[in-house]
Amino acid sequence: MSDSTEARAELAGRVVDLDDVDRRLLLELRRDARASVNELAGLANVSRSTAYQRLERMRRQGVLGDSSVEVDPEAVGLDVAAMILIDLEQGSWRDLLDDLRSLPGLEHLAFTTGAFDAVALVRVAGVHALRDVVLDHLLGLESVRSTQTVFVLDEWRADPVAAVLEGA
Repeated sequence: MSDSTEARAELAGRVVDLDDVDRRLLLELRRDARASVNELAGLANVSRSTAYQRLERMRRQGVLGDSSVEVDPEAVGLDVAAMILIDLEQGSWRDLLDDLRSLPGLEHLAFTTGAFDAVALVRVAGVHALRDVVLDHLLGLESVRSTQTVFVLDEWRADPVAAVLEGA
């Protein structure tokens, strides 16, 4: 587990106190993750040293996670996206966690309430690959009772964090 993952785990359920400068740094970093500390400092009207110290503090507190690059899945051949709703044997989710996390094409996994116990967003190269994920990988697990697959036809990502940082 990385240091930032551990910090986020320790912070689960706690809200970190952020002031206007912290929020501005985070907003600008979300707008352009490649911005230098000097650029971020200028946009937040603080010194480079202040910006650096605050970014490091927010990393330690788990506010900022590991950096990553966003890649268009379709551009690399992952043309099919689907939400797979998963019905599990009661109490088995902890035993299945590693198997579920290793599903081919898994982008997001959440345990839920309601008719299904988990939902997985997968991105794969085609319908045959999706078939293999559902029939071979999921339904091949003893504690998976059933699945329901919903194809994603189009998608849009909201940014609720930006709204919070902007004070909306």
